[in-house]
Amino acid sequence: MFLTVSIPLLCIAAARDVATRLIPDGISIAIAVAGLVTRGVTGWSDALISLAVAAGLFFLLLLLAMRGALGGGDVKLMAAMATGLAPADTWSFIVATVMAGGILAVAYLFARHVVPEPNLAPGGALLRRVLAVESRRIRRRGPLPYAVAIAAGGVFLLFSLSRA
Repeated sequence: MFLTVSIPLLCIAAARDVATRLIPDGISIAIAVAGLVTRGVTGWSDALISLAVAAGLFFLLLLLAMRGALGGGDVKLMAAMATGLAPADTWSFIVATVMAGGILAVAYLFARHVVPEPNLAPGGALLRRVLAVESRRIRRRGPLPYAVAIAAGGVFLLFSLSRA
């Protein structure tokens, strides 16, 4: 259940983060509920342990957010994912997300030198406008849409766990 609920929601969160640099709270709440229900099926003690790990992760990431390294939506999304994972898998999720974030950062650094000046013609298609705005953000060295890295790390981990 956690896999089928969280993967589409992670993809939506990533798309929304690219488009608006905001992650809706409803996405994080839905992932957290699905995670707790999934962990609760094996025993509520497992769900409580995952909830405690998620709370600890939330507060650690909140410290990073207070320093401007992450956004609040990123913190909530990562903690929500942790509710559906065993503690050891949460560490794997963090590692996968950090690796994906590094790749994303390198891609954005490279893109600054290659991305053309955006054309923000009014009335264009939504995707074209989003790409133009993202191009402008890249050129101005704006913040990374870190939900993309969170989604990549989460999807990678969940598919890895489903094959085990």
